[in-house]
Amino acid sequence: MNEPMYRVAHGGCVRGEVTVPGDKSVSHRSVLFGGIAEGTTEVDNFLESEDCLATLGAMRAMGVVIERPSAGRVIVDGVGLHGLKKPSHALDMGNAGTAMRLSMGLLAGQAFDATLVGDPSLTRRPMERAATPLRLMGARIDTTAGKPPVTIHGGATLAGIDYRLEVASAQVKSAILIAGLYAHGRTTVTEPAVTRDHTERMLRAFGVSVDSKDGRVSLEGGQTLKATHLTVPGDISSAAFFLVAGVLAAEGPFLVRNVGINPTRTGILDILRLMGADIRLKNERLAGDEPVADLEVHRSDLHGIDVPEHLVPLAIDEFPVLFVAAAVAKGTTRVTGAEELRVKESDRIAVMAEGLRHLGADATPTPDGMVIHGGHLHGGRVASHGDHRIAMSFAVAALRASGDLTISDVANVATSFPGFAALARGAGIAIEESR
Repeated sequence: MNEPMYRVAHGGCVRGEVTVPGDKSVSHRSVLFGGIAEGTTEVDNFLESEDCLATLGAMRAMGVVIERPSAGRVIVDGVGLHGLKKPSHALDMGNAGTAMRLSMGLLAGQAFDATLVGDPSLTRRPMERAATPLRLMGARIDTTAGKPPVTIHGGATLAGIDYRLEVASAQVKSAILIAGLYAHGRTTVTEPAVTRDHTERMLRAFGVSVDSKDGRVSLEGGQTLKATHLTVPGDISSAAFFLVAGVLAAEGPFLVRNVGINPTRTGILDILRLMGADIRLKNERLAGDEPVADLEVHRSDLHGIDVPEHLVPLAIDEFPVLFVAAAVAKGTTRVTGAEELRVKESDRIAVMAEGLRHLGADATPTPDGMVIHGGHLHGGRVASHGDHRIAMSFAVAALRASGDLTISDVANVATSFPGFAALARGAGIAIEESR
């Protein structure tokens, strides 16, 4: 069967407003924590993407009853910290690195064996960075040459550790903290740079005492999670495509509604503003423990910058579309300290540099980032290499290209942003999906 592709007409503008789907990171955690809580947890605005449905399916396979009475609404009947059951088959995490790494932490403390598998993309991603600290806690974990499939052997006795992450990673931090719920004593994680704190916030929402200060996060083992009601904010990683689209080509004020503005996720806003973007926060409020706002975007003249390294972990998933912004900005943009991009769904440094060069950009990859001399983009065909964020980023690039774009291998957009093409088309991007 032919792989789906995007065909995007060049030029045009975006106008009006959009509302992006629920946050992927928060959605994953809502069903995972709801499953091991005591009582019934209700979740609104759950992201029904393939990635999040993989987590939901894994929890169901371990005996958690989960209902989906309407679109975006999920009801989870928790089984308590020690109520999960041995799955009858390997747990398929699809394309979801978050689901796999968080599940490693969850399974480390169970009484049964389980194996985690994934699609070809996930099978290329490193898992030892999570397995190593979990083994220090007492977990028995086998990887396949450091990658999936991953088998976690049950019955281990876990002990809390004080662990310093070598690479800033919210997924690894979260895996350790989740295992810490099953460990004797106190578990502490120290980060080399601040990463997203959805796990800490959500654990508190479930009644768990979590201490965090100066890059150190700690919790005591054995705490009970109590069911709650959660509303998932809009995903700023999904909003990023429309933020850049608005900065590049808005016709009047362009509004992106209901976006989570957790301060550990707003690097995209800080970086775009440093480049000269006019983005304004409206109607700031809270959705549970997560801050939310509507973002008003104005067309802006961008200039190149040296991206401050402390902002890199706060925008790590948004760099593909930031590279597009840099490619049409005036002057040079340099990104360093972003080596994590090389082990995402694709090597996002290499793939974005390749695609930008195919469109006429002056983009030079480096081991930990990229140097981009801004200029003009022409049309052409680019390969997304099955990476959802690459595909959507090049769809945005068409707004400032001098010719039409064809973007191949876009099926995985559904892993994070089902309905992207329709929403983008409604905003003014001339995008069609074909085979």
